[in-house]
Amino acid sequence: MVKANREQQQHLEGLRLEVVALIETLSSFATTDTGVLRTVSLGLLRKNATQRHGVTRWNRLEDGSLKVHVVELHPRLLDQRWNDYAAFVLFHEFLHVLGFRAHDSVFRALEAQWPNRVAAGMGKAFTHEMRLARARWLWFCPSCQESFPRQRKSNGKFQCRRCRKLLEDRPIQDAQ
Repeated sequence: MVKANREQQQHLEGLRLEVVALIETLSSFATTDTGVLRTVSLGLLRKNATQRHGVTRWNRLEDGSLKVHVVELHPRLLDQRWNDYAAFVLFHEFLHVLGFRAHDSVFRALEAQWPNRVAAGMGKAFTHEMRLARARWLWFCPSCQESFPRQRKSNGKFQCRRCRKLLEDRPIQDAQ
């Protein structure tokens, strides 16, 4: 876990208040004790994480049970333009904190109650931006013009997902 600075911690706390207030308005959580959401530790993932936007970390107790240790969000989610998506990711992680550990149909039904559908669909754009930030190479398809940002060269070992043509390596600065 990365130690959040004071400004980041204040932003995380503001998100917490926003998300908990929304959860408490949803009828599905009318009988749920949301007190743990107000006290669970909030932290940040490493800034070079590209796949993970948020995570709920658990500690295993001596009796074998699990206790929530911390909920971490990607630090780039604290940028103003990702604020709506950050709230959705925190909502997702808070569902885990409330005991819905598996991404099963019950979890997805609860997750679908998030009112901002646009924010809920921003995950692919966020992942793409994180990959572009770390990428040094674009794997480029000469046939369909699709490109895939990567940290390593493909060396002609990979095919396009769409048209099955061999991908070409291009330095990222050539594509910008």
